[in-house]
Amino acid sequence: MKIQAAVAPSAGAPFVNKPLELDDPRDDEVLVRILGVGVCHTDLVAQAGVLPLKFPAVLGHEGAGIVERIGSKVSKVQVGDKVILSFLSCGHCPSCSDHEPAYCYDLTALNKGGTRKDGSHTHHDGESPVTGSFFGQSSFANYSLAQERNIVKILPGIPLEIAGILGCGVQTGAGAILRSMDCKPNSSLLVIGGGAVGLSAVMAAKARGVSRILLGERLEARREIAMELGATNFLNLPDGNLADEVLRLITHGVDYVLDTTGVPSLIEQVPRLIARRGTFGFVGLPPASHTSMNLPFGLMDSMRRGLTLRGIIEGDSDVDGFIETLMQMYLAGRFPFDKLVRTFPMSEINAAIDAQHHGDCVKVVLIP
Repeated sequence: MKIQAAVAPSAGAPFVNKPLELDDPRDDEVLVRILGVGVCHTDLVAQAGVLPLKFPAVLGHEGAGIVERIGSKVSKVQVGDKVILSFLSCGHCPSCSDHEPAYCYDLTALNKGGTRKDGSHTHHDGESPVTGSFFGQSSFANYSLAQERNIVKILPGIPLEIAGILGCGVQTGAGAILRSMDCKPNSSLLVIGGGAVGLSAVMAAKARGVSRILLGERLEARREIAMELGATNFLNLPDGNLADEVLRLITHGVDYVLDTTGVPSLIEQVPRLIARRGTFGFVGLPPASHTSMNLPFGLMDSMRRGLTLRGIIEGDSDVDGFIETLMQMYLAGRFPFDKLVRTFPMSEINAAIDAQHHGDCVKVVLIP
């Protein structure tokens, strides 16, 4: 079928809106009409050419929409269902069998391989194949193909057009607090970075009952929304030493730290500001020039202080169960993720990305 997609033509090039051909759904696939899709940092990393993807490529992995067709083996959803698209996992490796699909043994191949698992392409431009299947969806388009394992029904009352952001960035930040680090009530937390992932962590920490929620962020414009969502202290990163600022507020250090930035100069300060028996969770990727950067924790010091270092993928989400939990929290007024969002027409994708980069909005959602 003919679709309209925002295509990354080459590494570092702006997106181009153009028509493509999308395969019909196979017997294990679901065709979704996309009504909204979030822009995630991983999309921009892929656009920049950091991931081993071939160009041209259709990216996008926070889609939401309505099921249009289903394959003969699909039973989880029906035509007309409203759904969120998330990351794809195999369903049978040790991690998936243990309900930890974020650590699927085939995660990279299934989500960043650019094709179906059998090597076939879902997208074409005339006779030429186009990289697709990004996170099992490639939802920077008005139609997308997904599978049962990365599709979740939307609960009544959830705003459909923006619901897709629950499928990656928001569940990563919230899951880091509620699942990966399992922050205790009445504890203290520092979140480094106030983008969508960081502010989702702030919302989740407030819902969990964390008593001190510190947010380190370079954009003063984020202060008001951070405080509204639950931050108790806002640390303006360029204004001084992060560790000194934290220790001025909490002399023994914070119980939990979540880094969403990957900025080496900030990560290097964490050993000074974390409390004994503290947990350091990290989701941010360092820049390409620092990809071999070692964490600044000595083995002996970590042992003596009882520290836990925790790499986090997708907030340890099990997709169906956790995304439904976040929707229930939203409906109960405890997780207002809609306050992060600004919508743009998909035709304005490049301007939308610029607005997000400059801090004019926290989370962009594109409307086909």
